[in-house]
Amino acid sequence: MTLKVEAQTVRDAIDEQKDGIFANLKELVSFNSPRGEAGNREAAAWVKEAFEKFGVDMTAHETSDGTLALVGTRAGEEGAPEVLLYSHYDVVPAGDPEKWDSDPFTLTERDGRWYGRGAADCKGNVAAHLAVLQAVEKLGGTRCNLRIVIEGSEEVGGEGLDSLIDAHPELFKADVICIVDAGNSKVGEPTLTSSLRGGGQMDITIKTMASPAHSGEFGGPAPDATFALIRTLNSLRDEDGFVTIDGLDNTVRWEGLQYSAEDFAKDASVLEGVDIIAGHKGTVSDQLWSRVAVSVTGFTSTPVEEAVNAVPNIARARVNFRVPEKMDAKEVAEKLEAHVRAHVPFNAQCEIEMSEVSQPFSAKLDGPAISLLEESLSAAYNGTEVVKVGMGGSIPLTTKLQELYPDSEIALYGVEEPAANIHSPNESVDPEEIYAIATAEALLLLSL
Repeated sequence: MTLKVEAQTVRDAIDEQKDGIFANLKELVSFNSPRGEAGNREAAAWVKEAFEKFGVDMTAHETSDGTLALVGTRAGEEGAPEVLLYSHYDVVPAGDPEKWDSDPFTLTERDGRWYGRGAADCKGNVAAHLAVLQAVEKLGGTRCNLRIVIEGSEEVGGEGLDSLIDAHPELFKADVICIVDAGNSKVGEPTLTSSLRGGGQMDITIKTMASPAHSGEFGGPAPDATFALIRTLNSLRDEDGFVTIDGLDNTVRWEGLQYSAEDFAKDASVLEGVDIIAGHKGTVSDQLWSRVAVSVTGFTSTPVEEAVNAVPNIARARVNFRVPEKMDAKEVAEKLEAHVRAHVPFNAQCEIEMSEVSQPFSAKLDGPAISLLEESLSAAYNGTEVVKVGMGGSIPLTTKLQELYPDSEIALYGVEEPAANIHSPNESVDPEEIYAIATAEALLLLSL
């Protein structure tokens, strides 16, 4: 296969839409659309109408988790490839607005980037799809049969879409499946994602006494639940900060493209003088793409503002864990739970609840459509060579579709490069990434 249209011709058709792309993304970002918020349904209605303007027959499927999964089709030529384009319209909560430099629900241009919750993850990708459809239409259309899938609960595990796939797998069958919820390794460097981490959530509750105990009368011998939980969590990292789980080999090395410590520190906004966890025991890449990672994402004890002189009787934590390719997420979850239970001090009561456990994904990048996409990406980025890297995030849909349709070619790409700061305050997107990704996707549809 080879490109059938000049990349510059397609880029010109995208560039003509720059104002429209900003306007579309501004409208979409204005919806506060985490699952459960009113804005989730409002965003779904907007997305459905936006795709219908380009002749896509969109259906809103009510799903088991209360969200709408939008699935659409647009017929092409008989016998032509079926191509599925996926993104999602839900977002993670914006959190404290005081931590943002501008309103998270007003798309704001600043220093060459566009800021707002979901600007990159994943509404920027939805805006790119819409630009692609308009450009393709202007340039004569595609012979491909299109499927559009835009879901509303990806950020909380995608249970709704998962159940819809179980009930109606035929809606998701395609020769080429484009999961557009990823990003380049850095701005301007076209990237295909070769693997995704699986993972899950573990909620830990430690109980030691029926009620808090006065620290003057009982402090010392009284079993402090907060201290017990801290000791337990501390057992998950060694003296150098590397994750260690009983019975699990967490020393695997990453053999692909390396993510430098300097770039990582910059992308993660690590404070000056603070060390990252990397060194002779493992590089940044080893830990992101080849090893189990454990993060404490929530901790509950007595808030400092409400502290009294009492020994806590209960403490809770949420632990997020990530599992690299070639490892079994359920086995990791079992070993992680066993490790935690074995390291709880004082014989304290320990309750553990596991949720959202998903398997890792490994992409097959040697098919003809993926090769054409690689050529399209390179052309869209002015001949820059495409790199292939693992991605630390999880998209459970990928594994599900790979199991259902092993002969389908599955590609992961998108606008969410590291500087986008997704899931954090001041999330942003580089508009040049939207334009280039849209150019590449349009080239693919015009050339298949």
